[in-house]
Amino acid sequence: MGKKIRALGLLSGGLDSMLAAAVLKAQGLEVAGLTLVTPFFGAERARQSAAYLDLPHYVVDIYDQYLPLIHTPPHGFGRGHNPCIDCHILMLREAGAILAAEGFDFLFTGEVLGQRPMSQHRGALNLVARESGLAELVLRPLSARLLKPTAPELLGWVDRERLLDLSGRSRKRQMALALEYGLSRYPAPAGGCLLTDPGFAARIKELLRHQERVCRQDLELLKWGRHFRLPGGAKAVVGRTHRENEALLSLKTPGDLILKVQDYPGPLVLVPASAPPEDLKEAAALTAAYSDAPEGAPVSVIVQNQGEPGLYQLTTSAKDRFKGWLI
Repeated sequence: MGKKIRALGLLSGGLDSMLAAAVLKAQGLEVAGLTLVTPFFGAERARQSAAYLDLPHYVVDIYDQYLPLIHTPPHGFGRGHNPCIDCHILMLREAGAILAAEGFDFLFTGEVLGQRPMSQHRGALNLVARESGLAELVLRPLSARLLKPTAPELLGWVDRERLLDLSGRSRKRQMALALEYGLSRYPAPAGGCLLTDPGFAARIKELLRHQERVCRQDLELLKWGRHFRLPGGAKAVVGRTHRENEALLSLKTPGDLILKVQDYPGPLVLVPASAPPEDLKEAAALTAAYSDAPEGAPVSVIVQNQGEPGLYQLTTSAKDRFKGWLI
């Protein structure tokens, strides 16, 4: 009895990557999923899909490798701030390292020819596979019969005739195939990489205009609250809900300042320790404006840091005063 062929797939948790795994499992291959995590793409949806499909699942954080791509990706950005081609090259390279270390035979993805205009046209798919250094070992089961045969097909590890010929942006065939393969639970086509979201893309572009170097905390903060650029150049992040207030507290680093209105319900506001005094005063006014204190009411804004808390006494302004600072 020959060695069982092992396939490692990039698993986002969406329907396409689930179908790609199901197609290969139906051919009797040993299939596992891999999710590569960045500040812009998590693993929770993929974990749920891997459990549903009963797949072994690897989760690897590639923040350090990914960070340079938000500055100068060799193949450029998409409509948002998404370096899709370079991201896919990086992910295949990282997957290739796991393939070698764990004894897998080839890689697969859930990509569909023509589904995404920047990264899934024929030239882009060929470029990504080639620059990953794994061109012959990257199989796209959902569109394989429209693409050049790869080593897994030529070597007889998979039956090319049982692979698919999907193309374009419609999901009707995928939904029909889900029924055929017994996939009754899969997520709606939403979420995905935050860098494709216009609002998030605008925030990260604005951040990079003001900071040459960013860290994970800077990027995580972009996911929460209202963001304001104060006149002196500091950032203020205003929580909108209790959950966001808790997130701001969890992302606070030593020296960062937390502002809150005394005696009225309202948001927490996070300001970096490096904020100049004039920005801190404006952040206090911003904190009051977004609290439940009536416009024109005198309020006290507490500034919490590592030492003794500070206090600003001021009169509550209208929110409209700060609209021009909103990112």
